[in-house]
Amino acid sequence: MLRIHFSSADLVRTRISSTPDPMWELALSIHLLRYRGTDPLLGGWKNRMITDLKPGGALRDQVSLLLALNPPVGYFPDFLTPPEAATGFAPGLEAVLSTPKHRLRKEINALGDAQGSLSGNVDDVGVGSTRALGELGTAISRYHETAIAPMWDRVRTAVDADRGLRARTMLDSGTEGLLNTIHPTVRFDGSVLEISEYPSDRDVYLEGRGLQLVPSYFKTPSKPVCLFDPDLPPVLVYSVHHEARAAVVRSQEALAALLGRTRAAVVELVADGGTTTEIARRLEVSPAAASQHVAVLREAGLVHSLRDRNTVLHTLTPLGHAMLAGRSPTPT
Repeated sequence: MLRIHFSSADLVRTRISSTPDPMWELALSIHLLRYRGTDPLLGGWKNRMITDLKPGGALRDQVSLLLALNPPVGYFPDFLTPPEAATGFAPGLEAVLSTPKHRLRKEINALGDAQGSLSGNVDDVGVGSTRALGELGTAISRYHETAIAPMWDRVRTAVDADRGLRARTMLDSGTEGLLNTIHPTVRFDGSVLEISEYPSDRDVYLEGRGLQLVPSYFKTPSKPVCLFDPDLPPVLVYSVHHEARAAVVRSQEALAALLGRTRAAVVELVADGGTTTEIARRLEVSPAAASQHVAVLREAGLVHSLRDRNTVLHTLTPLGHAMLAGRSPTPT
């Protein structure tokens, strides 16, 4: 069982992250790929990623070190989910790669103790090898580009919806009510938060630092998790509410109802960036038909097109991103 001890100061400083954390989403998505349960919202994503990560798959060799650092169960190094990632993927990646050597050694040793053995490349990370850290940086970037970035609007939609639900709970029932509804395994009596059936039996004392609650789209439905090192900024990462996941479906259905299913599909494809030919191929329509759909969306202010010699690259405008995510556009 995990026990998190609160003081009155900690209750005041407990808050919910305002944006999804890309490094937590990245790490937990790897765990989700090994999770036996299914999620209708992530079935297509999971099948695609499993195919890419099979031996001989398009992504396997490029991210093998990252997979080795994220075992299917149990401990994985805290340095992979730095607090700097709260401001974006680039600061998070920089923080990972600039982790002090003494901390790398400590956490890789802990991983070795938990797993029983380590591959040579993982052990090289532990000694701060420039080559190994470069390989890790490439693996993280490649995995993020393939698995996380194309899903980011969905992630943001779900996290925004979860924050709304949790805020309403907090207004109605206070911090105690909020913490008691994070997950069925969580019990909070006003001073100690207990998570039953936690992999390790330990106590975490917040000591006035407060607790950062981090909602995660890719977190499995299992119990919340926290960092292993009690000296690091305290976080509790939990799976977004099932109603928040449903918000993603509703926003997609609303977009299809507004634009029609084909043009809604074009908006989703353009979110990743693509040429007219690429969009036509993925939609299985003619280039002329794809061009016509893009032209309508461009006139509506949802798509921006840039010609480069013989090709035209299409991207979403801020309004297009906001519509896809089912939220109000950010003021400029």
